[in-house]
Amino acid sequence: MRMAEQVVVVTGASGGIGAATAELLAGQGHSVVVVARRADALAAVAVRCQGRAFSIVADCTKRDDVARVVSESIAQFGHVDVWVNNVGQGISRQPTELTDQDIDDMIRLNVKSALYGMQEILPHFKSQGRGQVINVSSMLGRIPFARFRSAYVGSKHFLNALTAMVREEVQQSHPDIQVSLVSPGVVRTDFGVNAIHGGPDSRQLPHSQSAEEVAAVIAGVIDSRKPDVYTRAGAQARIADYYASVGVDP
Repeated sequence: MRMAEQVVVVTGASGGIGAATAELLAGQGHSVVVVARRADALAAVAVRCQGRAFSIVADCTKRDDVARVVSESIAQFGHVDVWVNNVGQGISRQPTELTDQDIDDMIRLNVKSALYGMQEILPHFKSQGRGQVINVSSMLGRIPFARFRSAYVGSKHFLNALTAMVREEVQQSHPDIQVSLVSPGVVRTDFGVNAIHGGPDSRQLPHSQSAEEVAAVIAGVIDSRKPDVYTRAGAQARIADYYASVGVDP
């Protein structure tokens, strides 16, 4: 049974997985706060949410902006139940060619944006005794198999570890606060073409999912509150097979 209406903040909501998630949740009767830098695109998503969305234009790689999203969301709805960290960007560069700027960009976009979200919303969750953070990661955070995405792969491994450590810390004192990780594979969005230094169009890659399929998994995690979820069947076996192939014992 689906849980009662909740207030869900979705960052990176102007397109792709974020937009699909916000629209699905609004359609299920939840109130959504949609957050992104692109005001026009964000406004279009809010319209598709049919009156159940509150838009905030913000850059989630800036802590002050994230703090503002928290305060404005609470001012609008009185509380927040779920925070979805979905901001992120890819990069196309071989590992031996990476620059300082490449690494800094990946940490800022894919790690700090999520860290700020967790750190800024957790005091509110602790005050109400319950809440959920959902960090959107990637299968590349489990398997380093796309060499040209090297710095992105590293940033998602960092995010996965950070998610697990925050969960462990918070649940020692607040067991009703969940910190969940959702790991998609290839998704048919603008991710590939928007990668730093360019890259292949994700829509042209094999074995892809739609953003709507991933959104459905995220909505399911809100209901189940599971800590760690893949968006495709067989993902765990694929990970085990990879590490077996490189000589790492299970």
